[in-house]
Amino acid sequence: MNAFLNWLDNRTGIRATVHEALFERIPGGARWRYVWGSTLVFAFSVQVITGLFLWMAYSPSSLTAWESVYFITYDMQFGWLLRGLHHFMAQAMVVLLAIHLMQVIIDGAYKAPREVNFWLGLILMQIVLGLSLTGYLLPWDQKGFWATNVATKLMTLVPVVGTKLQRLVVGGPTYGHHTLTRFFAMHAGVLPGLLIAFLALHIAVFRRHGIKVADPLHKKDAMFWPDQVLKDAVACLGVLLVVLLLTIFVGAELGAPADPSQAYAAARPEWYFLFLFQFLKYFPGETEIWGALIIPGVMFGVLALMPFLAKWKLGHRFNIAYMVIVLCGIGYLTAQAWHEDNRGPKSADYHRAVADAQTRAERVRELIEYGEGISEKGGRALLRSDPKTAGPDLFKRNCAVCHSFDGHDGTGGPQEKATASDLGGFGSRDWLKGFVVEPGGTKYFGPTANGSFNGKPIGDTFSNGAMARWAKEHAGKMSSGEIAAVVEFLLSQGDRTDLGPVDVDLAAKGREVFELGSLDANAEGAESRACLQCHEMVIDGAPLGTQGLAPGPDLSRYGSEAWLRDFLLNPDAPHNYGDRNAMPSYKDRMTEAEFNILLKWLRRQWLEVKAKK
Repeated sequence: MNAFLNWLDNRTGIRATVHEALFERIPGGARWRYVWGSTLVFAFSVQVITGLFLWMAYSPSSLTAWESVYFITYDMQFGWLLRGLHHFMAQAMVVLLAIHLMQVIIDGAYKAPREVNFWLGLILMQIVLGLSLTGYLLPWDQKGFWATNVATKLMTLVPVVGTKLQRLVVGGPTYGHHTLTRFFAMHAGVLPGLLIAFLALHIAVFRRHGIKVADPLHKKDAMFWPDQVLKDAVACLGVLLVVLLLTIFVGAELGAPADPSQAYAAARPEWYFLFLFQFLKYFPGETEIWGALIIPGVMFGVLALMPFLAKWKLGHRFNIAYMVIVLCGIGYLTAQAWHEDNRGPKSADYHRAVADAQTRAERVRELIEYGEGISEKGGRALLRSDPKTAGPDLFKRNCAVCHSFDGHDGTGGPQEKATASDLGGFGSRDWLKGFVVEPGGTKYFGPTANGSFNGKPIGDTFSNGAMARWAKEHAGKMSSGEIAAVVEFLLSQGDRTDLGPVDVDLAAKGREVFELGSLDANAEGAESRACLQCHEMVIDGAPLGTQGLAPGPDLSRYGSEAWLRDFLLNPDAPHNYGDRNAMPSYKDRMTEAEFNILLKWLRRQWLEVKAKK
């Protein structure tokens, strides 16, 4: 081994290089305050190593990026560990960068002759922040997509070239495949290359001038090896331990696949950019350029001029006070943003958006693990075709104009102007029972009093209509058993799979009540209570009662997908509401695929995963 080392040293001079690097004199001795630069180099090294392994499994395209990150997170051996280390170490770099910058300013290590090295450090800071921004988009989930969308739109505020600059970065007029590939190229190629180059310059210039020591006579001089190296190693291990704990107990989040058609009200930048997000709220409209460019630019300019300001008698103290004020301001704005999201007047909307985002993220994982996996259409297609996920949005856009769903708009938002029935739980036992016993209540026909039909107010046409009058007169004369039976019979017509098995015997009794009005054929007034007085029904091709005479809707296969489809497409057909109809047809309101999804959602026909015990 010694012979090999001698040969290598003879060809490269490695011994002299290592000796110069390790046995550097440190005036005033080794100190813990000097570890921050080394921890930054260590953090970047971890990023390079983990990034290379992630690169081996990552596929940068709009149809494969999220899917490959999902594979890394949930399927690749130790992929969760690699991604977690990369994710949290990136955040650690921002914290270490702030500490290192503050230490440099407090120690006066930015003063002559170290100005150039200070400016190189500021350039490195911009590169690190650029890495954080570009990496945020790469998982191609909703959170990263919309946060980056907001951030890059700020480029349009740059005078003259703003719009062209944004199109250059985005790769066109809209966000898509080219946006992702450009951000990946910047994150994995351009910015790391620039960081390595400027880091080499930074270290080279640092070695030229050495460590700036405020009180070199306080302690005896020491050597970089082993005194300072030991402290640096302990600090690096501490950083690694914190990042490992965050990786194990928190984990790197992966939201639902990015979907430009799906708004994301919970879009926020990472916590270290949150102060800028809050700062921009103070500059609405045309004044936004002040909060986005001018004021931050002036503040960074003051930072860059610190070596010159330090020549003033009180310049160094001013620089320290300036940094303290800036950091306090950043802390205040971050806390204010957190408070508004969690305690402010719009916090309920924000938390609802966060809960919805988490629900979608969990749902897409269920669809992948318990469904048919990811097709060539990608993970986004799974949510777009999933009735449980896409149904509420379709209801809000197409039905919530008149209807509510359990008192809201289908997505959990307010619906205070409903003019038609509440469809929450449509076709369930409770819903059917309420409709039989009290159809005139606000859940069914009551709100319709606020609506109109053919331009005329509806009034109590439905809330006090034939069904409501029948319930007032006859429902109270039916026993609870008869009501339960007719409900079970109607339920049996709907082919529902989400409401438990149908009680066949009870449904058979319900058919008798439907036809005869009572389980007791001799009961007084039974015939007038029979549902066939107003409704028609065909079972297995055989009609119940006399067809063509009933004034109410045909209830054949009531609540089934076929019945609901016909009812929504042809509400004014004679076998439905006929000339009494007050609902528009859904024939031209949505595509066939969307219509099918809405039907399944109303009937709760979707993949349901049983809770693990």
